[in-house]
Amino acid sequence: MAVKRYRPVTPTLRGTVRPTFEEITKTTPEKSLLAPIKKHAGRNNRGVITVRHQGGGTRRKYRIIDFKRTKDDIPAKVVSIEYDPNRSAYIALLQYADGAKSYILAPLGLTVGQTVMSGAKAEIKVGNAMPMQNMPVGTVIHNIEMQPGSGAKMVRSAGESARLVAKEGDRATLKLPSGEMRMVSIKCRATIGQVGNVDHELIKLGKAGNSRYRGIRPTVRGSVMNPIDHPHGGGESKAPIGLPGPKTPWGKPALGKKTRNKRKPSSNLIIKRVN
Repeated sequence: MAVKRYRPVTPTLRGTVRPTFEEITKTTPEKSLLAPIKKHAGRNNRGVITVRHQGGGTRRKYRIIDFKRTKDDIPAKVVSIEYDPNRSAYIALLQYADGAKSYILAPLGLTVGQTVMSGAKAEIKVGNAMPMQNMPVGTVIHNIEMQPGSGAKMVRSAGESARLVAKEGDRATLKLPSGEMRMVSIKCRATIGQVGNVDHELIKLGKAGNSRYRGIRPTVRGSVMNPIDHPHGGGESKAPIGLPGPKTPWGKPALGKKTRNKRKPSSNLIIKRVN
């Protein structure tokens, strides 16, 4: 994928960097693989805002992605590479030999006309999915399950990839994009290759309106609020927060406070954490 920059003829275009969508081969999605998305605007069932800074945005439909890849030993042809408004990665439409269709995350290097397959008998080739017990050590992978059969949960963002660094007994050791080293069951499935759309990190929206199209509302700093509205508020002119550490609007520690449950069972599978 390439990105496009503009001459600064307006303030908006001065910093705008947009994708050129060169890899996209089809602009209309497969109707049989669409599902509606109901907007919640960051509110719970009582209408109370529980997640701030969400609301509005362009209407869109969800593309049903096959994160399990359980149609084993049936070759599938890549029909098209499409844009998905619900994620940073592009998606690929597959047509299986038995006539079924499905979407998968499009890995880097996958093109229209190629054939992919899932299952233990699949080749070590970009786009193929299989249990990690059938992969050689050192394989670059994405779309990884955390429990066998649960569907992929890890390494699904544009440009990301993990590496299979070891296999021992019934466990496989992975190095994740964050640098974390963790173990999963060797029977968990993953897809060969790196997630496509690697230039996604270079994109700059350029104006506030582009954030609003995505359902992102403005964020107001606590330091410019009144004391009744935020722990950081108050004071004449610019003032420091006046606390040992930053707080949320509800007085809880923020920015660096660890939120992971210390009693989470999967903590024993993490070999090296991210500093």
